[in-house]
Amino acid sequence: MEKRAYEIFSHVNREISVNIIPGHFATKHSHVSHCIDMTKVKSSLSSAKAAAKMLAASFTATPIDTIISLERMKMVGAFIAHYLTHSGINLHQDIAVITPEISEDKMLLRDNFLPYVKDKNVLLLTASATTGKTVESGIRGIRYYGGTPVGAATIFGGEFDCEVPVVKLLGVKDIGEYSSYAPVDCPLCRAGVKVDAVVNSYGYSKIL
Repeated sequence: MEKRAYEIFSHVNREISVNIIPGHFATKHSHVSHCIDMTKVKSSLSSAKAAAKMLAASFTATPIDTIISLERMKMVGAFIAHYLTHSGINLHQDIAVITPEISEDKMLLRDNFLPYVKDKNVLLLTASATTGKTVESGIRGIRYYGGTPVGAATIFGGEFDCEVPVVKLLGVKDIGEYSSYAPVDCPLCRAGVKVDAVVNSYGYSKIL
């Protein structure tokens, strides 16, 4: 499967890249035609810093008290906080970066994390947001715990409506033939095309 993989780069900074594997993949919310492997951005110091700098640039005029990091994006979130506190409206502010538990697609915050969200301005950070469901769920969670969602940032994103500004570094338009379907409507399944792998925020597991 990896023999099909190719790399795409950000038009703004070539330190930011993701690996693309075409095929038939099952995610939590959909079936997709390409696996977006963001291991490098999540794990590499230079890539995480470059991605964070670009994302932070879109929120220099947005007051942010806390960044909620989903999908193993905490290193990127920490660098976003760093860049935000060095310029703009958040200059010299202390920004918290937290990772909630996720249970049945719902955000769960223990009592010790509540002071970082209640009555705070919160930025949601995720690796991928193709259908918008992860962002919608995150915003509901922020509101449930008494916070104010002020924006969402993602490495790879699709086209969807959202009540807060959504900033993405790469999008479905960067992959010419990218398609996403509800599992019950997947034409690849209907055509009898085998699912190559199950994909989540930790990576992919091949189906042999």
